[in-house]
Amino acid sequence: MSPRRKPAPPAAREKNRARAKSSAQPRGSRLRAFIVGWLPVIGIVLAVRIALAEPYHIPSESMVPTLLKGDWLYVNKLRYGPHIPFTHARLPGYATPKAGDVVVFVSPPQVPEIRITPTEITPTLVKRIVGNPGDTLVMRGGQLFVNGTLDVHSPTSPAATGTRYDEPDTLFAWQHTIEARGSRFGTPVRAPSVHNWGPLVVPQGMYFMMGDNRDNSVDSRYYGPVPRENLRGSPMFIYYSYNPDEGLDYTRALTEIRWRRLGTIIR
Repeated sequence: MSPRRKPAPPAAREKNRARAKSSAQPRGSRLRAFIVGWLPVIGIVLAVRIALAEPYHIPSESMVPTLLKGDWLYVNKLRYGPHIPFTHARLPGYATPKAGDVVVFVSPPQVPEIRITPTEITPTLVKRIVGNPGDTLVMRGGQLFVNGTLDVHSPTSPAATGTRYDEPDTLFAWQHTIEARGSRFGTPVRAPSVHNWGPLVVPQGMYFMMGDNRDNSVDSRYYGPVPRENLRGSPMFIYYSYNPDEGLDYTRALTEIRWRRLGTIIR
């Protein structure tokens, strides 16, 4: 005669019932519970990305020396007002864009000849505002003058003449639509080039963008002023940086880190 099994303690019985109930729960219910549990977390992450800050990668040398190819930035989207996805609307910002600001923006449509990526007609770019609405811009010999004053990021003396930067290009022909005729800033250049163009008047509600590395920057000289609604934010600091042209393909992100640039505030 086998000994009688002692009844399980109440706590153990409750635990066994919970285990049995869990194993009997349909797989779809467990998946639904998992999704519902993670939805708030996903929502918070998306809200932060849309409204507060977003990472951005520098793919070219157009902003040297301020920004280098391979820099990774955090973009403050609250500064000018976060853009509401899938709409043309935005929330109010706490600052007004002005000349001198480094900004991230959606480019006006670009012609195939100037696209970095052939399929990107309106890529997201980072440049510096050099002209506010109503400003008159003139470039002579690679020197930019804003309302008659030499821009602080321009060289102090004109560049050498006779270079490829002085050669007229039909890509700049659009500039005639906003050139200033009969102004105190001189006669508009008939055949604009990289180093010689204007005077141009920046239309209301728009901003003129240029890269700090002006001889190696595709900017508003090519695709025109940028509408206010295209501005997406202001870069805050560099949180990661490595040299994409040094080291081995699969290890340079670790071996070619530019440690001194980490945490650099962008101005």
